[in-house]
Amino acid sequence: MTLKDLGWNPTFETAFAPYRAKGWVPARLIRETPINFGAFLDDGEEIDAVLGGRVWHEAACDADLPAVGDWVAMELGSENQDYVIRAVLPRRTCFARKMPGNSSQAQVIGANVDLVAVVTDAGPDFNLRRMERYFMLIERSGAKAVVLVNKSDLFPKEQNKSAAAQIAALWDGASVHITSALTAEGLKILKKYLKKGITMCVVGSSGVGKSTLVNQLYGEEWQWTGEVNEATGKGRHTTTSRELVPLPGGGMLIDNPGMREIQMWTDESILRESFSDVEEIAAHCRFADCSHRSDAGCAIREAVDSGTLDPARHASFLNLENEIAALKKRAEKRRMAVERWAKRSNRVKARNLNDRIQLERDERGDV
Repeated sequence: MTLKDLGWNPTFETAFAPYRAKGWVPARLIRETPINFGAFLDDGEEIDAVLGGRVWHEAACDADLPAVGDWVAMELGSENQDYVIRAVLPRRTCFARKMPGNSSQAQVIGANVDLVAVVTDAGPDFNLRRMERYFMLIERSGAKAVVLVNKSDLFPKEQNKSAAAQIAALWDGASVHITSALTAEGLKILKKYLKKGITMCVVGSSGVGKSTLVNQLYGEEWQWTGEVNEATGKGRHTTTSRELVPLPGGGMLIDNPGMREIQMWTDESILRESFSDVEEIAAHCRFADCSHRSDAGCAIREAVDSGTLDPARHASFLNLENEIAALKKRAEKRRMAVERWAKRSNRVKARNLNDRIQLERDERGDV
């Protein structure tokens, strides 16, 4: 397995030139644990590496730290020394979501990915509003979207077709396929996407069959899979950590734990781009500060009442507006906290410097 098989290209080679002069080597990260990283070198050798202190301190936030899929400059270790990540190359694409919980930061799901495959089904997991959020994040990342309406063997044919058609109508840039990991339906289509050097990130809710699909593409039981609950249609938790998996036939997959939260971490401009049709209607509202709820002269409400705008899309638009407003508020609080920390740190440094100067004076006997 060569660097080219892993996705290396002339752009990365140019960015790496200064580090090659230092004797460092390129590597691609395939795994992240609480204590170290797994990576592939040029000859396909898999190694464990630790993060260099400078990379850690220069990261403005967690999203700037190395993630699965990143290309890094690696200092080779020896029998008694660790391999050390000395730098992270600029990312070609970056698929990320808002970190779960109250944080306003981004969580990188996969770096330098070409395709993001969203796995869902036509039954309990089917949710167009969540799919809208996926599409917004994928568009932001720079990758292409592929949607797998999986477990087709569990639902009527017409139900699968209807789900696929509704998802395809949300975004013209998405390729939507009906698949079944159990019967291998549609896997030939997936394999056409996965060529040498191509990385696909597989995401979706827990229990929709992501790990089973990875197993079939890999050709063996790469991820442990559990039985499905007949009442809920959900599988047992199978994938517990993010990992890049090279495939025997070419291409790579990044399998992910099931995602319970798909929240925006971007700014208002991304929301406007994704809801340009709603924005065009809003331009005709009577008042510029219209809340688009019950205000008099609201063009959006009129469009909903007349049937020209889907009420669910209107509701999604309002929910995302509220979510981004909350993110801005949390981001502002974080900015203020960072400023307070910086001021306190500067005071401590100044006090330590004064103490050191005074100590040197005392040692010299200065009056």
